[in-house]
Amino acid sequence: MEFENTSRTELSELGEFGLIKHLTQHVQLHQQSTIKGVGDDAAVIEYDNKQTVITTDMLVEGVHFDLTYVPLKHLGYKSVMVNLSDLLAMNAKPQQILVSIAISNRFSLEAIEELYAGMLLACNKHAIDLIGGDTTSSRSGLVISITAIGSAEKNKIVYRNKAKENDLLCISGDLGGAYMGLQILEREKAVFKENPNLQPDLTGKDYILERQLKPEARFDVIDLFEKINLQPTAMIDVSDGLSSEILHIVTQSEVGVDLYEEKIPIDTETYETAREFNLDPTMCALNGGEDYELLFTISMGDYEKIKNKNLVSVIGHITAKEKGYNMIAKDGTVQPIQAQGWNALSRKK
Repeated sequence: MEFENTSRTELSELGEFGLIKHLTQHVQLHQQSTIKGVGDDAAVIEYDNKQTVITTDMLVEGVHFDLTYVPLKHLGYKSVMVNLSDLLAMNAKPQQILVSIAISNRFSLEAIEELYAGMLLACNKHAIDLIGGDTTSSRSGLVISITAIGSAEKNKIVYRNKAKENDLLCISGDLGGAYMGLQILEREKAVFKENPNLQPDLTGKDYILERQLKPEARFDVIDLFEKINLQPTAMIDVSDGLSSEILHIVTQSEVGVDLYEEKIPIDTETYETAREFNLDPTMCALNGGEDYELLFTISMGDYEKIKNKNLVSVIGHITAKEKGYNMIAKDGTVQPIQAQGWNALSRKK
């Protein structure tokens, strides 16, 4: 999907309603459940015998993203994906989104077109309907708020709090890549500030940069669950770091956990880059965040269904609550799992 403008157009030339009309002219509807999308006071959706699953997420310039190195098209794509990931973590099918943005006058129409082009790319890739939202002005930078809506049969929804003793702890994909991609971008930003004439050195970092700038919600994992008739007992997406997400599951389920360090999947590029920065790759996986992989538990009896599936890894098991939350390190020592990942309200920079 491409917009036609190539020069700079001030948003004041269109006004709020003109901007909305312009940005939504390319919106395509994919879902039968969408009765009414953009263009009225409210959208209308209708599901048959299913429960509605809703999530919302806000991205704030200077807190969640830095436009020094984040392309607006990538930002639009990522802002949709992180919301869809939350619905997938409930084992629900994402179907609609609402998009609200607050923008300052430093953004042109063409810039906002880039942002929406990324959003619509994500929507069209997974047949998601953009059905409404809001636009307003901002005096402090760009703010993006997206609400995602989906549905699932009542008995198919997976919560965080149903993990049981002896369940296996599993993860999709690999971890730590998004965090190391961020470290590369921050390093090159610092170099650019010192000497704007230097070109960024991003050679050999394609995978981890994509993990940070253009993450993918794991639709393929949910499709796998359906194909092999597997329903996790608990599930969450990894947005704030593996350690934080494990603790969410086990504390809400009132169980303990043994995590095995040697089982944590870390890509070679992530591992080598962490070493370049004198960082422990395991700590990057545990605390980095923004990987948007699915962390889930399954009954021991379902192990045969996943043991040869490349999409997922078994990294530990659920224990009794009184045994605590432990990581068995590669040297055999036992270390407590502590949440040190992203804290949205932290004052630390």
